[in-house]
Amino acid sequence: MANAKLVFLSKDEQDLIHESSLKSLNDIGMMIRSDSTLKMLSESGADVDFQKKIARIPEEMVAEALKKAPRSIRLCARDSKNDMIVPTAGPPYAATTGLGVYVRDMNTGEKRPSTRKDIADFIRLGDGLDGVDFLWTSITANEVPQVTHGLHELWTAMQNTTKHVNGVSVMSADDSRKQIELAALIAGGEEELRKRPLFSVICCSIAPLSFEGGAVEGMIELVKGGIPIMSMSMSLSGGSSPVTLAGTITNANSENLASLVITQFAAPGSPHIYCSSSAPISMKTGMINYMTSEQPLIAAGLGQMARRYGLPSMVGDWGINDMDTPGIPHPFTTILGITLSTMTNTDLVSGIGGIDAVKGVAFDQAVIEANIWKNVRAYMRSVAISEETIALDVVKEVGHGNTFLTHPHTARNFKKELHFFDEKTLAWEATLSDNMVSEAKAVAERILKEHTVPRLDDSIIRSGDEVIAEYERRVEA
Repeated sequence: MANAKLVFLSKDEQDLIHESSLKSLNDIGMMIRSDSTLKMLSESGADVDFQKKIARIPEEMVAEALKKAPRSIRLCARDSKNDMIVPTAGPPYAATTGLGVYVRDMNTGEKRPSTRKDIADFIRLGDGLDGVDFLWTSITANEVPQVTHGLHELWTAMQNTTKHVNGVSVMSADDSRKQIELAALIAGGEEELRKRPLFSVICCSIAPLSFEGGAVEGMIELVKGGIPIMSMSMSLSGGSSPVTLAGTITNANSENLASLVITQFAAPGSPHIYCSSSAPISMKTGMINYMTSEQPLIAAGLGQMARRYGLPSMVGDWGINDMDTPGIPHPFTTILGITLSTMTNTDLVSGIGGIDAVKGVAFDQAVIEANIWKNVRAYMRSVAISEETIALDVVKEVGHGNTFLTHPHTARNFKKELHFFDEKTLAWEATLSDNMVSEAKAVAERILKEHTVPRLDDSIIRSGDEVIAEYERRVEA
């Protein structure tokens, strides 16, 4: 199959980034604020300074981890027709954004702290949008105790979609165990969940080259339970990584390899997805800046490194609006950059519905981006190149200077080979403004009114609620 992909690094450049990452891990090492993780790495062959909490990871451990890691992962869903297998040969699977802290009201434009009700509505909207393949938990449950907000977000999301759920919060090993316990209620037990992981989790390193203790211990607990993790590096050029693109790519690659070593020595063969949301910082504000020409190049380089290692990846981003109001506020040049970031050998992307540099979500923005994504992903679809599709026999039948329009071959194949754009949503794109917002709002309102998600059994919901309540009582005691 042929696919359009953005290629950035030559083989020699990939080799240099790999070798530099090995040198970084062996000579500089990773700061890991977890004694139990440091002990595991020390017993596995790393050179550990327990006082400074630095683990220097030799090349041999990286090579062994790469051998242990699975080359294909099934991300499962309540409805198996929504399962996703990565790597994918065609366009990447797309998810909603996360983790915002506010919602923009569609009717008033008011920005208010998000709640579990907002999570339920936003996830259900994503469940009803064809352009959304899986759901990040997307927004924060601000009305619950902060120590359990991730559990509330995961539990609310899983009740409101039949698609795969990707959590974005890991606080501790205890927190991760409770996440597994919640999902197991739906799967029918922890062994069934291991066979069909209904959720996955973003586990972030802290650039440059460090791990927070609770997060890394939570990541280990998740992989021991068979839950796929995405080892996200947020290496920010000029902020938490060198300002050079090569330095940013190498730092993100190093952090991914370190995460892989931790998961594969903790649970050999556990599902692991190479992951990055790296971009430059704005030299004016110091904030992350996805609307740059560098972001897709960083993503392309990291996508190639993931392919080199044979690992599934999530390194691209899809989200065309970092302003605080819905619409398409950016010019063609910056929108092209975000589009290119999805053509980077990545298997998964996220960002649908986010606004204000991912600090908030907007329901109408999710509709706009999901519908445009359906057009964009057509450029990355798989195209068969074979003797049959080259169709020389048809050329011979049609003959010199004649038309293929009336030949049966055209009638049989044109719907499979050609993509037909949705003219209505193309009109939205043509405005480069907010003229489409009212139409998107109407679509969102219709989906929220009409789209239903099969309800979990009441006994399962009660059990999940009690899991969270018991955990809250224990940690707050």
